[in-house]
Amino acid sequence: MKLDNKEFEVKMQKSIEAYRNELDTVRAGRANPNILSRVEVDYYGSPTPVNQIGTISTPDARTIVIQPWDSTTLKAIEKAILASDIGITPANDGKVVRLVFPQLTEDRRKELKKQVSKLGEDAKVAIRNIRRDAMDKAKDMKKNGDMTEDEQKASEKSVQDLTDKYIKNIDEITVAKEKEIMEI
Repeated sequence: MKLDNKEFEVKMQKSIEAYRNELDTVRAGRANPNILSRVEVDYYGSPTPVNQIGTISTPDARTIVIQPWDSTTLKAIEKAILASDIGITPANDGKVVRLVFPQLTEDRRKELKKQVSKLGEDAKVAIRNIRRDAMDKAKDMKKNGDMTEDEQKASEKSVQDLTDKYIKNIDEITVAKEKEIMEI
């Protein structure tokens, strides 16, 4: 009986998805509403995502505008953005909150590139941990007599092939994001 790779492939796909979501929050000089995905506003005593208390739009490449449905939340939105780690000071004009993204300096680009590389390495570690779990499961199945040594070797090879495929995918995503950062 060979090891079923489906569950491990699903976990690897989820790791890739988590990595992509993480990259969306990296501020690359271009206004991207996803940067606000982790910002939560204290709305009547409960933390609420910004996109659930107003409309988020990008009128141009360097500006995000948040128009709350309830204007009394403007101060709370401003406070939540300042408390977050996005590094942009919001401007409140009484009706909307504006986030203006400055042009990236060369040093900031290099910092962001390093940050993206680190996130890529973290994603690879997650994939390798999934591989280790799969290999351990194959060894346990062999030990319990559920698979032969040949089946174990074949299972380990298929898990390694799967791992290589997802590591390559992470490398491609990382290179694309780094290129985007350096071109802006």
